Amino acid sequence: MQDFLRETIFQAGKMCLEFSCGMDKLRVDRKSDKDLVTEADVAVEEYIVAQIKRYYPDHSILGEESGQTDGNEYRWIIDPIDGTTSFVHNQPFYSTSIALELNGEIQLAAVFAPVLDELFFATRSGGASLNDKQISISNRDKLGDCVLSTGFACIRSGLEENNLPIFNAVLPQIRGIRRFGSAAIDLCYVASGKLDGFWELNLNLYDVAAGWLILEEAGGKYTDFSGENVKTPFENLATNGLIHTQLVDIISLST
Repeated sequence: MQDFLRETIFQAGKMCLEFSCGMDKLRVDRKSDKDLVTEADVAVEEYIVAQIKRYYPDHSILGEESGQTDGNEYRWIIDPIDGTTSFVHNQPFYSTSIALELNGEIQLAAVFAPVLDELFFATRSGGASLNDKQISISNRDKLGDCVLSTGFACIRSGLEENNLPIFNAVLPQIRGIRRFGSAAIDLCYVASGKLDGFWELNLNLYDVAAGWLILEEAGGKYTDFSGENVKTPFENLATNGLIHTQLVDIISLST
């Protein structure tokens, strides 16, 4: 399955690059006023799903664009282009994200950012890698030394409960903030020590499933905003572990 996943996600990334060469002719639709979907999203997911059905026809599938297809205890979780806005605007920070779940637990994960040529990969109890080199989280333990990332899916969705109070509380405490627009990349960058932490509200399972395993296998910590060891796409707090409690305290005081 590892070889299958590597080849499938690599080919999916190539498709993204090919579509980006004809961006001026690409059909772009709207899921909502601010949420885009392109023909590339649909085509890439169709390719991934077709490959899974060819080699693992009994497996379940959850795709961002195609929804849930029921099968056995294995389930592939797919985000064909995480960061569609970046993709449409010819920015490099988008990725394809694929995770394989067995009885509700992620076993295998890959995130590929094709423009950056970065393939993050993890197997349960097998560690995490970037382009086949082992990765691990940073060792920074003071917020003033840390660079974090976040996102605003909550605002794009028009939710009354949004990220702005947390953003305003966290920003003065840290060295810097980054906004990549792909939660999968955010999680992988925490896993590889490029970032020290990431938080966001109102994501979906396909946005974060692969990143969960990659982060944990690199030694990171992932919880909801209370700091409880709960994985929920609605509240996402991912860190190197050393600054986790500090961020939980800041978030609790700002919400």
